[in-house]
Amino acid sequence: MQPLSPSDLALGDLLVARRVLNLQQLDEAVGLAEAWHVRLGDAILSRAWIEPAVYYQAVAYHYELPFVDLIGDAPDPSLLAADEAELYARRLTMPWRIRDGRLVIATAEPGPGVVLFARRRWGNAIEFVVASKFDIVWAVQTVFADALSHRAVYELAELDPDMSAQQVFSPVQVLFGYGVATCLLVGLALAPIATLVAVNLILSLFYLGNFLFKGVLVSVGGARSVDRDEAIAIAARALSDDDLPVFTVLVPMYREPKMLPMLARSLRQLDYPLGKLDIKLVLEADDHETIEVASTLGLEGIFEVIRVPPSHPQTKPKACNFALQFARGEFLVIYDAEDRPEPDQLRKVVATFRQAPANTACLQCRLSYFNARENWLTRMFTLDYALWFDQMLPGLERLNVPIPLGGTSNHFKIDVLRELHAWDPFNVTEDADLGVRLTQKGYRVGVVDSTTFEEASCHAGNWIRQRSRWMKGYMQTFLVHTRRPLHLLRSIGPLGFLGFVFFIGGTVLAGLINPVFWLMFAIWLFGLANGFDQLFPEPLLYLSLFNLLAGNGAFIFLNMLAPIRRGWLNLIPYSLTAFGYWVMISIASYRGLWQLLRNPFYWEKTDHGVSKHVVRELALGRETTT
Repeated sequence: MQPLSPSDLALGDLLVARRVLNLQQLDEAVGLAEAWHVRLGDAILSRAWIEPAVYYQAVAYHYELPFVDLIGDAPDPSLLAADEAELYARRLTMPWRIRDGRLVIATAEPGPGVVLFARRRWGNAIEFVVASKFDIVWAVQTVFADALSHRAVYELAELDPDMSAQQVFSPVQVLFGYGVATCLLVGLALAPIATLVAVNLILSLFYLGNFLFKGVLVSVGGARSVDRDEAIAIAARALSDDDLPVFTVLVPMYREPKMLPMLARSLRQLDYPLGKLDIKLVLEADDHETIEVASTLGLEGIFEVIRVPPSHPQTKPKACNFALQFARGEFLVIYDAEDRPEPDQLRKVVATFRQAPANTACLQCRLSYFNARENWLTRMFTLDYALWFDQMLPGLERLNVPIPLGGTSNHFKIDVLRELHAWDPFNVTEDADLGVRLTQKGYRVGVVDSTTFEEASCHAGNWIRQRSRWMKGYMQTFLVHTRRPLHLLRSIGPLGFLGFVFFIGGTVLAGLINPVFWLMFAIWLFGLANGFDQLFPEPLLYLSLFNLLAGNGAFIFLNMLAPIRRGWLNLIPYSLTAFGYWVMISIASYRGLWQLLRNPFYWEKTDHGVSKHVVRELALGRETTT
């Protein structure tokens, strides 16, 4: 426990004398600041006791400095440099005016450290005023909106264009596709039966490889060490509050004002010092309703609103890139508006990072659903996620195969995230792409035994929209990372390359060609056509039947195994209805392909807060506040 400085103690006495705080609140704040090893102000602002402006006015009085309102008395733009915008946001210190030949610096954290930093940066001819940290962040957003927005959209495309999905198809890929189509058409014209048999054989072997690879993943992932997970849990509990670093939490939202109270409650329940949480509510500037709700909720000072200027593409990764420029943490995590992470998740992440190899740049937590039993679709979605996150991703980790991250609960080392130019705003499954890119750049992605519960799409239309975006993003990711196949092979190794092809490419291809094989099987089974015999020589016929019956049966069996780990035995019978779910995946795959060709960067939003569980919880919340 770190004792407070005399300056902080004097500030606390001043706040009591001014009746900004009472003695009980001051004692609590002092205890928190000492336990968390943070400034007294960080502890105070982690509680919704006072208006931040009132607190900063008291800080100004304590340091005998003027207080300025940067909203009404904005900084002089000529004194500010766009390439220092991140510096202003992270240090909460920026030039404000020139007065009597001296540069006036506005800061939210006056003290010896800021004086030393400012003198090194701007020289000795300076003086200080105090401003709210929220005003400084707002001023940076306002003055540099165009520059920060341009960087959020184009940094990756300009600095590492081979890794950007801004170009949907590269010239080489277009030529390759044209060449394959030409060969296929020539083959159909000259030797149609032999050509169709060859195509059938290639697809059947791909199916077989896909089944076998995913079976290996489940086998390897299911053997994940329980002792290791328990050791991480023990290490997480052993971490004292003052050992924990500042953790940035990004929550991108769009037109979801009703989710804000639930979101704030979930984040408050994290077993992490609130004074070390840097929470950014990332809202689009035109989302006036959500911004208004955020401003009227009386949220603690750990919550900041980041307004993303309008620009195209209007996607979640672009919003996260914009907010990243204001992040002050050592680590960063993304949560969605409806997410409910387990309380000890951030502690487990810190403990895992500290025990992991130095090149570990990201940790993916498991995802599941709190409304799993709402209807058939949510049950199937839960089985899908249980197989994906509880079985396959641990298998990818153990085999050192690129892990396509899920859209939430990804925990990053923030320095590496900036080094790689963060997310691709043109890729609609930005985290899947980033997981592969991290591996290509020599970094490692790990998995943490902690779960974030989300709201499963319970309506077919909403589910189709969400899954078609995912499938389109997988197509984008596959196209981006196969532009240079030899580079991909060298950077991630043969096993990683094979895993990428089957896990990303196989997922997309299966969704697209499944209906073709289902239709052919149905026609053959019911004797509606007699022309298929030539397309299925006896060895190929047995291979195709094996894929269809044994392969799909194996997937159903894996779906049955998936919920056992969590004790959800009542979901097992629904695995037998997987065919209906696969049909929906194929519909979404073709919809995603159509959008890739017509509108590749369109972000089809998933509606949240529609589950009856959320509706009931929101209604109860309203009753308790009236």
